[in-house]
Amino acid sequence: MELNDFIQRIQPLDEGIMAQAQARQNRLTKPPGSLGRLEALSIQVAGITGQMLPQVGQKVVFVMAGDHGVTEEGISAYPSEVTAQMVLNFLRGGAAINVLARHVGAKVVVADLGVKGELAAHSGLVSAKIAAGTQNMAKGSAMSRDQAIQAIQRGIELAEAEIRAGAQMLATGDMGIGNTTPSAAIAAALTGKAASVCVGRGTGVDEEGLQRKIAVVERALAVNQPNAEDGLDVLTKVGGFEIGGLVGVILAGAVHRRPVVVDGFISTAAAMIAVRLAPLARHYLIASHRSKEQGHTIMLEWLNLEPVFDLEMRLGEGTGAVLAMSVVEAACKILAEMATFDEAGVSDKL
Repeated sequence: MELNDFIQRIQPLDEGIMAQAQARQNRLTKPPGSLGRLEALSIQVAGITGQMLPQVGQKVVFVMAGDHGVTEEGISAYPSEVTAQMVLNFLRGGAAINVLARHVGAKVVVADLGVKGELAAHSGLVSAKIAAGTQNMAKGSAMSRDQAIQAIQRGIELAEAEIRAGAQMLATGDMGIGNTTPSAAIAAALTGKAASVCVGRGTGVDEEGLQRKIAVVERALAVNQPNAEDGLDVLTKVGGFEIGGLVGVILAGAVHRRPVVVDGFISTAAAMIAVRLAPLARHYLIASHRSKEQGHTIMLEWLNLEPVFDLEMRLGEGTGAVLAMSVVEAACKILAEMATFDEAGVSDKL
């Protein structure tokens, strides 16, 4: 299916179901509004799923991996080899995302969208490689437009496979040394903000490294001139294969009416591309947390999303997203399992 045809399938949230969910929230044994964001989240998920009592217990986090040619500009504190090494760590179950996914009961799907070198076949690894890393965006386009479309379509295919298998809530995660640099470039391109306020320290570069990183993003934007009105053009020129894969996950979630919990800086860059391509997709997004990475607040404001929490996290991998999944699930359980005043025989407000 053509990407534009797929995007056209995204529908607005179900306002009628949301009104029913709101009415039930107002009848639960508590002062109306006393559970704050939990109430709003449950109503949003009702509208997303079209179910007054939404079920979101089957949770899947997609950890997309890819390398970046721009690392040759010295913008990361870690070498590119770490991407492949961390993918192996994911497959062994030893990374932070594995620990937190086990904690909340989420399945982890690890996919190679563009890791340098060949990763050995593994039952837990999805091979969806577009190329062995992007090109250096400081010197030209990160990828071709066809490759950008391919990355999005692979993300769609991965998400649809999990949805067919019963996934009720999706989360986005990433792994790619250097990927805060394209993410900052995406933020600057789409918001029109200066690179200096979008670029952060990523893996922990020093002050000299930070200034070099800002200069690289400025150069990439000057060389490529991404069109802020064309999400595909922005992804092509200053994006990453794993970012494209996450765009596909988000679009598939919106088409199939599944809530998509967005992780931090890199995942939010993907969310921005998805929303530029499909404005209705924004209503299917739940921002998990506010990353400590500079620029993330600018991205969230552009998306008009309020994060569930702020724990000063900046790891990526989907770690913030899976934690927030448990909050979203709790919100839905409140709506479904808490008694109303009538059911409990409790006197309502005078």
